[in-house]
Amino acid sequence: QVGLVESGGGSVQAGGSLQLSCTASEYIFSRCGMGWYRQASGEERELVSSISVDGTTNYSDSVKGRFTISEERTKNTRYLQMNNLQPEDTAVYFCSALGIRPACRNIWGQGTQVTVSS
Repeated sequence: QVGLVESGGGSVQAGGSLQLSCTASEYIFSRCGMGWYRQASGEERELVSSISVDGTTNYSDSVKGRFTISEERTKNTRYLQMNNLQPEDTAVYFCSALGIRPACRNIWGQGTQVTVSS
């Protein structure tokens, strides 16, 4: 496995929830943190949440209190639980390896669409 494999996403109404998952190889998972990015149509990609190898988490102000990033080390998988979704959360969501090691550079998931209707 070279890249990251994403799953989850879909369409929900405002106030609903979705969970995204991102699975890496054990090599990447153990050496790199992970970030969840999103890109709405016509806009730049933004980092919404990240988790470091030591488990430290961060959130953008736009999702703080609604989104939770977590991991399941036995599955080399990290998750983004998204609650109370709003139409402005509509975007393609990408996971990416994060870290200063060369092995962590330019490792991306395929992207998954999240659509929230009002």
